Amino acid sequence: MIQRIPIRPLRDWIDQNTHLLLRSTVVAAVLLVTLFIARRPSPLYLGLLAGLGAFLVLMRRPVLGLAGIIIGGLVVPVGIGTGSESELNPPMLIIIVLVALWSLDMIRRHEIKLMPSRTNLPLIVLLVGALLSLGVGQLNWFMTSGAPIRAQLGGLAIYVLSVAVFFLTRYLVREQSWLERLVWIFLALGAVYIAGRIVGPIGEVTGRLFTTSSAGSLFWTWLVALSFSQAVYNKRLRPFWRASLLFLTGAVLFVGMTRDLGWTSGWAPAVAAIGVILLVGSPRLGIVLVVIGVIGFLVIPQLGPDLFSVGDNSYSALTRVAAWRILLQIVEVSPILGLGPANYYFYTPLFSILGYYVRFNSHNNYVDLVAQLGVVGLACFLWFCAETGIVGWRLRRVVEDGFSRAYVYAALGGLAGMLVAAMFGDWVLPFVYNIGLAGFRASVLGWLFLGGLAALEQIYRAGNAQPEVQAQSTARPAVLPIGNE
Repeated sequence: MIQRIPIRPLRDWIDQNTHLLLRSTVVAAVLLVTLFIARRPSPLYLGLLAGLGAFLVLMRRPVLGLAGIIIGGLVVPVGIGTGSESELNPPMLIIIVLVALWSLDMIRRHEIKLMPSRTNLPLIVLLVGALLSLGVGQLNWFMTSGAPIRAQLGGLAIYVLSVAVFFLTRYLVREQSWLERLVWIFLALGAVYIAGRIVGPIGEVTGRLFTTSSAGSLFWTWLVALSFSQAVYNKRLRPFWRASLLFLTGAVLFVGMTRDLGWTSGWAPAVAAIGVILLVGSPRLGIVLVVIGVIGFLVIPQLGPDLFSVGDNSYSALTRVAAWRILLQIVEVSPILGLGPANYYFYTPLFSILGYYVRFNSHNNYVDLVAQLGVVGLACFLWFCAETGIVGWRLRRVVEDGFSRAYVYAALGGLAGMLVAAMFGDWVLPFVYNIGLAGFRASVLGWLFLGGLAALEQIYRAGNAQPEVQAQSTARPAVLPIGNE
């Protein structure tokens, strides 16, 4: 007589030892892959092995992925080809892995939800609008085809991954200490880069270490915002470190205003960030400096042209205005949802720009948003920025002195700098056919550090402030009231 194997006890045992089985499977896979690579060494295989090792680390400590996004975006030049001129760079790959782990964790916990925040809705609507725009983009609006579907998906990925890193930062950073680590890692790498721009021998090393696309506009903006705010408003730092950070701020502006004078996107958003930080942190001083700046432009009429019209800036401004007028005509066929990611680039040759029929892009994030995602996309982006500004404005009165308050000021300044940078190019949400996927290495910094502001909001709402904060006067409640309205 045939005996039946009891199935239920086996299922119970599997349920109780799921983690053990998963770890055993991963270890066995690593051993097999290592053996295979040892017999057939190749840079590709070594890269896959390193990626597998990184995946195992992220499974244990996913918050390390945020540090990996900063480091990988700045100093890891490799990527995975997509069959086009662009490639998936390390920040993109890390975000994809973190989203997968986050999703699995929510499924395991049987709770698929986002932490409450007023920034949720505009970002969700933005993603829904981007998906609808991708569908609308498949229609034939003109007597020519749009972008290849591969480029359209790449454009969609920029929006999805930017929003994803914002949510991931807010979800993974549960303690202020992790937010501090991310800031110091970024500032340390930024200091090395700036040292290389000033000191020749160091530049020979940093030139090979940092990728060209990693030093986009938002890299400069957030490097100035974070270093300046921590130097001026983090009174818990030792004088030496505050002076060092202030020196770093000056060095960044020196490089931007002398060696890169023609590149307005490098220094103008950073100056805007400093102005907002001072207006928020020291209103009187900020107002005085703004007034002095305005008077300077009025008294010295040539100052404006000297700063904004050097190099090819005048010609660039002329062509951009002409491009914006044409793009507004193109968008008239689908103003609500736009023409879909990347598509408008292939419709531009149908219109004459300064006598030429060529493909061109807007070099402006606001125009890009309207052209790709329509009025819905632009409205959602501005809505998100407004809600983030409100979060920071209210949070500034809740957080204690030290790192957290300086970070809030820096986030508000960085947000202002991002809005300025968006006027000079597609620095905040890179366009596939201009800055491209490579530009995500720098643009991701803005979304990550704004996510840090949202994370700080959650930390104070939950009462998980740093020990240095908890050691202060106990006059405040353990859980600080931060409303969702």
